[in-house]
Amino acid sequence: MKPNSITITYLSKVSFASLNGADKEVDNINPIKKITLANGEELPYVSSQALRRALRDGLESLGFQLSPIQEASAKKGAPKTMIKPVEYIDDDLFGYMDASPSKEEKGKGTSVVRTSPIRVEALVALTEYKGGLDYATNFMGKGLKTEKGDDIQPNIFETEIHSGIYRGSILIELDRIGSGQGFEKGEISLEEKQKRVLAFLDTFRNLWSSGRQSRFLADISPKFIAAAYMKVKNPIFLEAVNVDKNGKVNVDTLESVITDYDKYIESHVFAGQKAVFTLADETESLKQGFEKIESWVKDYYKES
Repeated sequence: MKPNSITITYLSKVSFASLNGADKEVDNINPIKKITLANGEELPYVSSQALRRALRDGLESLGFQLSPIQEASAKKGAPKTMIKPVEYIDDDLFGYMDASPSKEEKGKGTSVVRTSPIRVEALVALTEYKGGLDYATNFMGKGLKTEKGDDIQPNIFETEIHSGIYRGSILIELDRIGSGQGFEKGEISLEEKQKRVLAFLDTFRNLWSSGRQSRFLADISPKFIAAAYMKVKNPIFLEAVNVDKNGKVNVDTLESVITDYDKYIESHVFAGQKAVFTLADETESLKQGFEKIESWVKDYYKES
């Protein structure tokens, strides 16, 4: 078996954040998204949709032109991109779907689909939500009056906040970058495939979401990574990366994962930032870790 994918499970740490908004239940409270476990614990999370949007925006900040958004082909359908993965990196990496209605009254419509070769898991907190709220008041109208002559009252509101470690995962299908759906007329070059994956890694390494950052600036970029160059498409570290109460990453359990799947692993790396986590001696720096992942990409797309 030859390698065909890269899986990365990562940890981010935030001390004070309101990362991803949810639907309001109370008018003056801005909630965050949470998932409820069987034991009743509520874990805040950043949705995969929000992460994919952040990754797209990151590619644009690196100078890549994103596929322009246009009206859906079907009435009330979701907006679509240009659906040109040969030309646009985001159409290639993140896929698309567009459903067109049938020209005949009772005929079946058609759909154009590219399944994303970049698989993204939500960024989920490892510690529960404790009910933290940031109290705020908007005094912009102080001293002013309404058209009826009444004093404009300050707007009081609260925002749910959380502090903790978050865990997420991605899986890159290397064999589907620049090929398959949308590339029926021919694949892009190996050089271009490599360029696109390396650009994605740069974006992922500096992951930043613009949502709720004006008052709650947070760094959700990876501060610890467990990555593997795989011969099968399996996010093997998805549930295995954990830290103890002192903030130390448990590398022993990760080594057991490597042992369990060694038949399917071409190479692996554990890397982290000592400024954020307590790391085992065998853990490499983030710089070394990402350089190793980049070497896997270059190995996969090297000229035959």
